[in-house]
Amino acid sequence: MTVQELDSLIGKRDHLPFLNPRNEIYRELNMKAEPPTRDEAIRLMARHPNLIRRPLLVRGGEILFGFDQAEWERIKS
Repeated sequence: MTVQELDSLIGKRDHLPFLNPRNEIYRELNMKAEPPTRDEAIRLMARHPNLIRRPLLVRGGEILFGFDQAEWERIKS
């Protein structure tokens, strides 16, 4: 995804849930202790797509991160 696509997807939401804490770059940059700014996070996710938490489901105005069976069923209906 491009910087513009990520910026549009995140919108006014908190950018931190979009980051994958299991990613090596997340750990190397110690993002848990020192979270990146919104702009920095978006640039990093555009450059390193594996830094985006997945799976990512967008339906209407809702976004789900990771796999939670109950939440996926709820949003499906």
